[in-house]
Amino acid sequence: MSRRPPDDKPLLATIDSPEDLRRLPADRLPAVSRELRAYLLESVARSGGHLAAGLGAVELTVALHYALDTPHDRLVWDVGHQCYPHKVLTGRREALPLIRQAGGPAGFPVRGESPYDAFGVGHSSTSISAALGMALGTRIGGVDRRAVAVIGDGGLTAGEAFEALNHAGGVGADLLVVLNDNEMAISENVGALSNYLTRLLSEPIAGQLRRGARDVLRHLPPVHQLARRTEGHVKGLLAPATLFEELGFHYFGPVDGHDVEGLVRVLLNLRDQPGPRLLHVVTRKGKGYPPAEADPISYHGVSRFDPDHGLSRSRAPSPPTYTEIFGRWICDAAEADPRVVAITPAMREGSGLVEYARRFPGRYFDVGIAEQHAVTVAAGIACEGARPVVAIYSTFLQRAYDQVVHDVALQRLPVLFAVDRAGVVGPDGPTHQGAYDLSYLRCIPGMTVMAPADEAECRRMLATGLALDGPVAVRYPRAAGPGAEIPAVTEPLEVGRAEVLREGRSGVALLAFGSLVPVARDVGDELDATVVNMRFVKPLDSALLERLARTHRRLITLEENVVAGGAGSGVAEYLAGAGLHTPVTHLGLPDRPLEHGSRDAILAAAGLDREGVRCAVMEEAALASAFLEPR
Repeated sequence: MSRRPPDDKPLLATIDSPEDLRRLPADRLPAVSRELRAYLLESVARSGGHLAAGLGAVELTVALHYALDTPHDRLVWDVGHQCYPHKVLTGRREALPLIRQAGGPAGFPVRGESPYDAFGVGHSSTSISAALGMALGTRIGGVDRRAVAVIGDGGLTAGEAFEALNHAGGVGADLLVVLNDNEMAISENVGALSNYLTRLLSEPIAGQLRRGARDVLRHLPPVHQLARRTEGHVKGLLAPATLFEELGFHYFGPVDGHDVEGLVRVLLNLRDQPGPRLLHVVTRKGKGYPPAEADPISYHGVSRFDPDHGLSRSRAPSPPTYTEIFGRWICDAAEADPRVVAITPAMREGSGLVEYARRFPGRYFDVGIAEQHAVTVAAGIACEGARPVVAIYSTFLQRAYDQVVHDVALQRLPVLFAVDRAGVVGPDGPTHQGAYDLSYLRCIPGMTVMAPADEAECRRMLATGLALDGPVAVRYPRAAGPGAEIPAVTEPLEVGRAEVLREGRSGVALLAFGSLVPVARDVGDELDATVVNMRFVKPLDSALLERLARTHRRLITLEENVVAGGAGSGVAEYLAGAGLHTPVTHLGLPDRPLEHGSRDAILAAAGLDREGVRCAVMEEAALASAFLEPR
């Protein structure tokens, strides 16, 4: 039996689990939602993190945990940007101000963090596949358990989501998909009629009818009158139903995603119906905080801010980030060359393409959350003589690996990959760390791979890649550059040529790739080591490697990538093939997932900050002195 706290008593502080939530009467859920939204805004303003998506999903989260028997029932979130309210309701309320910080909760659902996190996520469009797998596993195991996937309209643009829908409809799985549509607004009249229609359709007897929506619609005079006045509204109501019903789903909606009591009624009706069902819920990103409602893109991921004043647009001057360097370069390149085309899988802001999209709309393509398509459409554009540039995060490029190999590299097409967020990204955690791109790109035949040491070199590498007649990747970190001056004219680099920054006398050579060049230079100056900015991961500067191997007692490679198969592995492979046996030590990211925390702290823990590299070089230099004669 539910218990009713006094109407003026705060409710959120009494909820340590969904079981506590389910003890409340349903008419207290609006108050819970208001408190939850206020707490979310206050906490994220102090800690930073994802905000707008969570604000928009408050009522939906409350309703789902109220109607379902979580964690026994499986609730699978897509991407996870909207999971902060879920974490508050599932025992992590007090820890929320530490979210995405070392020792605090992760910014995404993580199976090892809580039994309520049914599936670990971070990349989009996986929820339907995972929840379908759980539904099928439950069927096989004979367990009485529900499976629910929550996916946004953006996540539904990816191919995997439709593959899962197709499969679920084909096997008739007992699966509920909640489509959280936060882009389309519903007018008051249509919303009210749609809610009434969906509640009617979600009754068990009506849910047995394959075309229940159309049958009921014909007999609703208010809807009939509305159809006569605004035919387009009714077409918009029926079109989603047709799409999902053709895939084998019973479609219900759209419903108001901010009416928590109405959501609970619909979910209670739908949760035990058999077969594939899709509930279309319409929400608003940033709901309840006017600045976020007006500008949900800016409030998607935020640093600490004052909620009373919103995000500050002013900041102290600082060196530009590599993302900003890329954004300026591609605008300059497009101005000079009409063949330049920019492509991104839904990362216009994150990849630095806002200005490009404004200035060159005819040569800009945001393909949505569809990384595979982004790569193959770039290949097709290249076939017609254009010069496509795919702006993509390292961790997202993993999702299109087959297309990079099959559609670009094997056909030797001139596609330039601007690989952002390479290496350690920090608070977003293991799903977003760009730790593997050097390893998975280096092995592709015909691929040129570069890593800049500073801002000026980033521009030079991008210009070099654009001019080459084959696939090229330029990878750079989520960070500001060291402050190098950018010349007025960007000169391309000689392919495969490294740069010796200093010749040392210690017998140790530091071969640094990309972001670790400044660290190597500082340590080399202190310990009198030779320092090389390798620039190219592929092809390597073979002549320089042979010279260094013959004139130094020990080589040390440094890279912001996993050691396994990375740039250092390429150095060792080359020297072994050349019959040179100078010892090579590899400094890079460890062979384990990198948890969330600050970028600097993660690099320090990996031994890739100045002190860590200094200690490693001193140790290797001591070994070289102890066991080898000077040359």
